[in-house]
Amino acid sequence: MGEETDDNSTTEAYQFQTISNLYNSGIPSEVISFQLDITEEEVEKTIEKIKKEQETITPKAASSLDLFYLDAVVNIDMAIKQAQNNMWKALKSELTFDISMEETHGILEMYAGSKVTLVILHIDLVDSTKLSMTLPIDRLTKIIQAFSREMSLIIEAYGGYVLKYMGDAILAFFPVNIVNDPYLPCINAINCARSMIKVVQHGINPILEQYGYPEMGVRIGIDVGDQNAILQYGWDINRLNDNDKQTAQIVKNPHYDIIGYTVNVAVKMTGLAKPNQVVIGQLVYEALDEKQKLAFQILNVGTDVWSYVSSRTGSIYSVYTGVSS
Repeated sequence: MGEETDDNSTTEAYQFQTISNLYNSGIPSEVISFQLDITEEEVEKTIEKIKKEQETITPKAASSLDLFYLDAVVNIDMAIKQAQNNMWKALKSELTFDISMEETHGILEMYAGSKVTLVILHIDLVDSTKLSMTLPIDRLTKIIQAFSREMSLIIEAYGGYVLKYMGDAILAFFPVNIVNDPYLPCINAINCARSMIKVVQHGINPILEQYGYPEMGVRIGIDVGDQNAILQYGWDINRLNDNDKQTAQIVKNPHYDIIGYTVNVAVKMTGLAKPNQVVIGQLVYEALDEKQKLAFQILNVGTDVWSYVSSRTGSIYSVYTGVSS
């Protein structure tokens, strides 16, 4: 009986903390209700308790990207430990790259031939040349594989999909499904980027340091837009039982990619970021609420470096970086 009471208390405490995290990140109560599968009335009662607690606490300065951080979505401490273990395994050649692209393929197939609104996230390793000059090729490939694997798992945890791996960079997307409202996918992408940086800094780099290898740094660009098309490029052909090519069963899967202005902008803006920094586009910034906007500041860059134009205003498309704590 006592154990059951303890379990209930733990569940209630976890639910309270989850609602608190989501509410403080600006997620509406109806969305919280939907995500946690509880009534909106229960959510509102909990929010009232949260508000009363916050009245007795000195408010934290809104100059930090912590306004976005959702422990309710990803257990960052667990993700860091996992990354440490996997990097150890990679350096001992005991880790395999086991990420499947099946879900990505299913989503792209669903949107094939149509225009779709997407949040695009591009993450790029900084100064990977140092790693390539320091490490033997077999060790380098294992490290890049481990990095790509951990980043892929984080993308998946936040509801995103890996589109493709490009050497030491990853291109991912977050579909905008709810009546073309980009708010939640933008928040998820920003949280995803934050978690990626934390996992690199506290999960991957300490293990590299143990081996005397250069630390990794990442740059991340995020943008959203409706000018994206899912395009089919040929076929991926697999032969089953191909000992005899004449009798082998051939399986053809269409090969999809995303083309469009949003992808180009996200990839280009990644180069504007400093190491371990997130840069977001104007449309992502505009999708945020007023409190969350305080966590970003406009990035002033010359037109010789950044010349992308907003399709709505005809002016230079603004980009923003996170404000330091």
